[in-house]
Amino acid sequence: MQCLSTLRTKQRLRDLQQPKVAKATLSEAFAEKAVDAGAVGFVLSRLPKGEAPILWVQDRLSQKEAGRPYLPGIGVQRPIIRVDVTRPADVLWAMEDGLRCGTLGAVIGEIWGDPPVLSFTATKRLAIRAEAGGLPCWLVRRSAMPNLSAARDRWRIRSLPSDPHPHDAQAPGDPRWQVELFRSRASKPGTWVVRYDSATGHVYLSAPFRDGGVAAANGTARQRVLG
Repeated sequence: MQCLSTLRTKQRLRDLQQPKVAKATLSEAFAEKAVDAGAVGFVLSRLPKGEAPILWVQDRLSQKEAGRPYLPGIGVQRPIIRVDVTRPADVLWAMEDGLRCGTLGAVIGEIWGDPPVLSFTATKRLAIRAEAGGLPCWLVRRSAMPNLSAARDRWRIRSLPSDPHPHDAQAPGDPRWQVELFRSRASKPGTWVVRYDSATGHVYLSAPFRDGGVAAANGTARQRVLG
């Protein structure tokens, strides 16, 4: 019984050190490489389950440099409302307007670089709208610096080699990322290796290996910490 109690205590301590499931607030995801789709994949894996549609807004440079999301390949079983705009200011306006809509399930915006319009005040407005409306809101930042922002959680993301496919050694398996939570108001910052289990829809996190060769092989025992 004492051993079981000790294990439970250790489990609770580990859980306290893990980032929580995406909340109804503003979060930012910085792609380590500007055209890496891993940031989008990670954001989608962090959204709460449901059938409500997602509003997805891109500015012109994000579309041109990183491409439009390939909706059939995303694997999200819910409607996605795409909005293409020219200016970052239009992205912010569309996101803020979407956060007023109670029928949406989440709002995602993609902005390229560090436009002056993306100020602390602008991010504060998004955070307040998201929290008032009870909606998760994500800004995907490409070719950008982590300047002053009101985002509650801020992540750096880079893609890792996928897991081996269980039935075909030549095919990619479940996606993996290395993620760093470098600023948060609710969770302890840290770095993790993340795997999305496409069969269950769960996200697994584990501490990265110091040995890069071992990390690429993903030889660690996994622990499910996110739904």
